[in-house]
Amino acid sequence: MMKEAHTVLPAADLARARTFYHDKLGMDPDEEHAGMLVFHPSPGTAFDLYETPNAGTAQNTQMLWVTDDLDGEMSVMRSNGVVFEEYETPDMKTVNGVATIDDLRSAWLRDSEGNFICVSEMMK
Repeated sequence: MMKEAHTVLPAADLARARTFYHDKLGMDPDEEHAGMLVFHPSPGTAFDLYETPNAGTAQNTQMLWVTDDLDGEMSVMRSNGVVFEEYETPDMKTVNGVATIDDLRSAWLRDSEGNFICVSEMMK
């Protein structure tokens, strides 16, 4: 039986990706392998960055983080230079980078490799 799942993100330049995750998001890899960095941001979660020329080609959300304080997380990230995406579609519109859909508030950013990352908070 499968025990754990985690995200695997492509990176065209692993050194650049390492710098982005360290400088912008305050994360450092816990493991390093040939062409791959492994992060464990909280117990029971993990994601990998692996070097490939295919990075930046996906046009969809590739990883989601859940937080109890979206505004606080966004404030810290913005102070580190992170820019949040703005969207306006028939189903969703962001205001100051945040979309509210039912009981979920979400914001999207792109990492240095063009990967789409979502940060979400369940409203109380």
